[in-house]
Amino acid sequence: MPKKRSGGGLSSTQQAAKFLGVSVLAGAVMAGIAVPAVGALGLAAKGSVESFDELPANMKTPPLSQRTTILDADGGHIATVYSRDRTVVDLKQISPYMQKAIVAIEDSRFYQHGAVDMKGVLRALNRNAQSGQVAEGASTLTQQYVKNVFVEEAGDDPTKVAEATQQTIGRKIRELKFAIQVEEELGKKKILENYLNITFFGQQAYGVEAAAERYFSKSAKDLTLPEAAMLAGIVQSPSRYDPVNDEAEATKRRNVVLQRMADVGDISQADADEAKEAPLELKVSRPQNGCITAVKGASFFCKYVEKVFLNDPVFGKTKEKRAKIWNQGGLTIRTTLDPQSQESVQASLKDHVNKDDSVAAATTLVEPGTGKILGMGQSKPFGYNKNETEYNYSVDASMGGSNYGFPTGSTFKPFVAAAALEEGRPPTQEYASPYDMAYPSPVQTCSGKQWVNTEGAKVENEDESEVGPYRLEEAMAKSVNTFFVEMISDIGLCPVMKMTENLHVVQGNGDKLPEVPAISLGSKGISPLTMASAYAAFASRGMYCSPIAIESITQKIGNEPKSLPVPKSTCSRAMSEQTADTVNTLLRGVVDSGTGQEAGLNDRESAGKTGTTDERKNAWFVGYTPNLSGAVWVGSATQQVKMEGISIGGQYHAKVYGGQVPGPIWRDAMSGALVGREADSFNIIDIPDAPDEDEERGRGDEDQGNGPGNGNGNGPGNGNGNNGGLVDGGADGGFPAPSFSIPEGFIRGGDTGGTGPGGNGPGDTGDATGGP
Repeated sequence: MPKKRSGGGLSSTQQAAKFLGVSVLAGAVMAGIAVPAVGALGLAAKGSVESFDELPANMKTPPLSQRTTILDADGGHIATVYSRDRTVVDLKQISPYMQKAIVAIEDSRFYQHGAVDMKGVLRALNRNAQSGQVAEGASTLTQQYVKNVFVEEAGDDPTKVAEATQQTIGRKIRELKFAIQVEEELGKKKILENYLNITFFGQQAYGVEAAAERYFSKSAKDLTLPEAAMLAGIVQSPSRYDPVNDEAEATKRRNVVLQRMADVGDISQADADEAKEAPLELKVSRPQNGCITAVKGASFFCKYVEKVFLNDPVFGKTKEKRAKIWNQGGLTIRTTLDPQSQESVQASLKDHVNKDDSVAAATTLVEPGTGKILGMGQSKPFGYNKNETEYNYSVDASMGGSNYGFPTGSTFKPFVAAAALEEGRPPTQEYASPYDMAYPSPVQTCSGKQWVNTEGAKVENEDESEVGPYRLEEAMAKSVNTFFVEMISDIGLCPVMKMTENLHVVQGNGDKLPEVPAISLGSKGISPLTMASAYAAFASRGMYCSPIAIESITQKIGNEPKSLPVPKSTCSRAMSEQTADTVNTLLRGVVDSGTGQEAGLNDRESAGKTGTTDERKNAWFVGYTPNLSGAVWVGSATQQVKMEGISIGGQYHAKVYGGQVPGPIWRDAMSGALVGREADSFNIIDIPDAPDEDEERGRGDEDQGNGPGNGNGNGPGNGNGNNGGLVDGGADGGFPAPSFSIPEGFIRGGDTGGTGPGGNGPGDTGDATGGP
C-alpha cells in the first residue's frame, strides 16, 4: 500500500504553492493591513484584488438557509422541508460547554485577538517554514465564519461554491477585509453565535441545533460536556470524524477536544479525563426532510402547498424569486388542512382500496364558502417504489397531478342542469327522452358557429326500459342520457360553457373545456379538487370560492420573524341562489332514491352525483352537505384498467359503478370529517310531481315526431353527447351495461387516450359511455 503523502495528501508542488501562499499572505497581513494599499505587493494576478480600499465597504451576509415547517390548521406538524437542515438559535440557547469546546479547538485565542491572530500567523509561518510544508493554518474563527458565509451565499451552485472556496491570495485578503469589518460590527459573542449556526456538522446537519438533534436527539442547550466536545471535533472534517460511520475515530477526536479544553483552562483535567472515559451514547435521529415524511398521509397535500408557493406570484414576481425564498426556508406555513378531516379521508381510503390494487382512489374535501382544502389523500402512498407514486391524482398537472385529470362521467350533468335553470328552464322541464335517438343537430355555440352532427351519431340510455318522457328530477336521479342530450340541444352549448367558466371547471392540463357536445358526457379529464370546488358552489347557494391551502406564513430571517402575504380565496357568484337551491334539491334525490343511495349520510342532509366512464375505466362520486364538499375518483392513472370482474379493497365487483366504490368512500370520509359539526339543512325547492297520466309514459306508443320543442323527437337544437347513464337498472334492480361506439373521426380537437363517462354520445377524447 502506498504511503500517504504528508501535508494532507498534497503533492510537493501543491505543498510549495500553499506554503508560498501562506508566506505571502503573512507578509500582506503584516504590511498590508497596517498600510491600506497592497497593490505594491504585486497582487494583480487573476484571483487577487487591486486595492484593499476597493473591496466592498459592507459584507453581504445572506440570511441562513433554514428548515421550513408545514403545519395543519390546528398547528399540528405535517412535515419539515429544507435545502439545508438548520434551525437558527440564540447564543443563550446553546450549551456553555459547546461554546467553550468550539473556541478551544478552532481558535483558542478568539477572545484575545482581533479579526486576524498575528501570533497565530507568525506561529504558522514559522512551523510551515521549518517543516517545508503546510503543517498549521492560521484562520481565526471570524475568518472561518466569513468563508462559510461565502459558501452559504453560493447555495447549491457548483460554480459559485468553487469561487467561494478557491485557494487564491485575492480571496484570502478579501476574507481578511471582511473579517475585520465583522469584528467591528458584530462583536465576539455575535460572531460565535453566527458561526455555530452556519457551520456544517455532517449528516446533513447545518448549525449546532440541527447537529444536536441529529446525533443526540436533543436541543443544543442541553448538550453535555462529552457531547459538546464530540460535535466541536466534527467541524474540522465532518466526513472523517463522522460518529455514525466511524465511532472510534470520532471518539479519538472528541478526546482531543476535551484535552484542549483542559489545556486552555476551560475545564479541569479531572473533568476532561472523566469525559474521555464516557461512551459516545449516540441517539441518532435520521433526517426527516421533505413531503415524503408527512404525517397522516398528507404527503400529497404537502407537495401541493409547495407547488402553490412556487407558482403563485404573491410570493415573488418570478419563478426564480419564489424558488429562492422557498430554498432559503425558515418558513412556518400554517395550512388549511383539518386533521380530523384528513384522518377520515385516509381511513376511508384504507378501508375500501388497497395500495396494491390495480386501481387507485383519490379523495379531496373542500369547505363551501371559504375554498379551504380540508382533506386530500389517495390510496397509493407518496413514494418511488412499487405501489407508490409521486403524482397527486387530486390536482391539475401544473400542481403535480396527472397530465389531463380524469374523465368525470355523469358527475358533469349538474353543470348542464344549472345552465338550463339559469336560462329559465323550470325544474319541471320535460323532454321526450327516448331510449335511443340521433344527436339533434345543429347546436348553437358561443361563437355563433353551429355544431352539426355530420356523422349521424346516436345516443342511447343504459337500459331499454328507460323510455321517456322524463322530467328533470327523475332524469337526474336515474341519469337518463337522452334527457341531457335534449337539454343541451335545447339551450345550446354557450350557457353550459359559461356555467363551467363561472365554476372554474377546466381540464386537468389547464385548458378550457372544448365547445363541443361531448362536454355533456364528462369525457374530458378534470381533477377531483376542481370537481369538489365546483360542487361546493352548489352547497354555498351559488357562490364559488377558489380553493386555498395556506392560511398564513411566517418567515424567520436570523431570529427575526415576519409575516408574508398569502393567496386569498376569491369568491364570486356562479349562479343564482334559486338555481343552486334547485340543483341541491335535484341532487338530494340522487342519494335518497337514485344511483347514489350507498353514499347517503344517516345523520344529515347530503346531495351528490355518481359517474362512470367507458369500459368502467373511471368511477366517481362528487357530493356535499351544506358545510362540506368532497370528490372521490377511482380508476387507473394510466386509464388501462377496466373495472369489470375486479377486486378492490378485497371485495369482488362484477362491474364498478360510481355508487358502489366511490360512493362508500365518500360516505365514510365525509362522516368522519363531519363528526361534531353542525348538521345544516339545504334550502329545498318544491318541485311539483308529474301528472298522473305521465306515470305510464315512454313505453313505445307515444308520438315520435320531429318537432323542435320539448317533444320526443330530434328537434334542431338538440345535439350533444350525453353524460353518464346513472340508472338504477331494470325492474330487478340490476345495473345494465353501457354500450355505444363513436364513428371514427366524429369528434374534433380531442386528446388521445381519454374515455368519456356519460351515456352514449360523441366523446371529445374517444368513445364515451357511462353508467351509474
